[in-house]
Amino acid sequence: MYQKELEAAIKAAKRAQEKILEIYHTDFDVEIKSDDSPVTLADKTADAMIRKDLSTAFPEAGFLTEESKDTKERLSKKAVWIVDPVDGTKEFVSRNGQFTTNIALAVDHEVVVGVINVPLFNVLYFAVKGEGAFKMDSEGKIIPIHCSDRDSSLRTVRSISFFNEKEKAFYDRHKDLFEGEAEPIGAANKFCVIAEGKYDFFYRMSSGTKEWDVAAGDLLVHEAGGAMVQPNGEKFRYNREDVYNREGYVIANKKANLVLK
Repeated sequence: MYQKELEAAIKAAKRAQEKILEIYHTDFDVEIKSDDSPVTLADKTADAMIRKDLSTAFPEAGFLTEESKDTKERLSKKAVWIVDPVDGTKEFVSRNGQFTTNIALAVDHEVVVGVINVPLFNVLYFAVKGEGAFKMDSEGKIIPIHCSDRDSSLRTVRSISFFNEKEKAFYDRHKDLFEGEAEPIGAANKFCVIAEGKYDFFYRMSSGTKEWDVAAGDLLVHEAGGAMVQPNGEKFRYNREDVYNREGYVIANKKANLVLK
């Protein structure tokens, strides 16, 4: 149903990839924003490129992007692009490859298209509401993906840069449910590895993430058969006035495996 939008999002992500990697392989500068998060020329340039590409193709749509001023005009829009040009800037700066470009389209507060591109590995994940989840490998081959069917010994992931004591205590408290230690994985790659069945569970217990960090991944996991909810069990709405995910979020390979406490 949203084929044109999907194709435009993939094209924008891949075009931005070229500039992101060009900057990645230089001695780039790092600025610190007012919220103490880092930003580079790659973030800013990719943000501008993606906005230009998508606004040209869909002039009536609104935008919510990490590196552009939020004017709230988007709140009156039926369709809104939600973009994080370089998700995992700390990973970009540390040059570990664990950063992504996230592009989602929300219509009436629900994500209907989600794209997560992994620039350094030239791999892209995508989903359209009701049409399943897919991976485009480095050779351009499109592969259907699905969450695992595990009900025990769930394989867990955690953030590389933002793992906190509350999360550590949670995993320790539920050791009987999980297999081994949580694997450190950066940015929206966590959604991808759960959606393709390599891991099964993730819990973010802090208020630091925003809509652009999770919108594309939410749809990807859902279309792969998994679930993502707020810690109170409710699904997320998108294109909100308050873009912060104040209480964090939980991802599992299936709804029955959502552990909320």
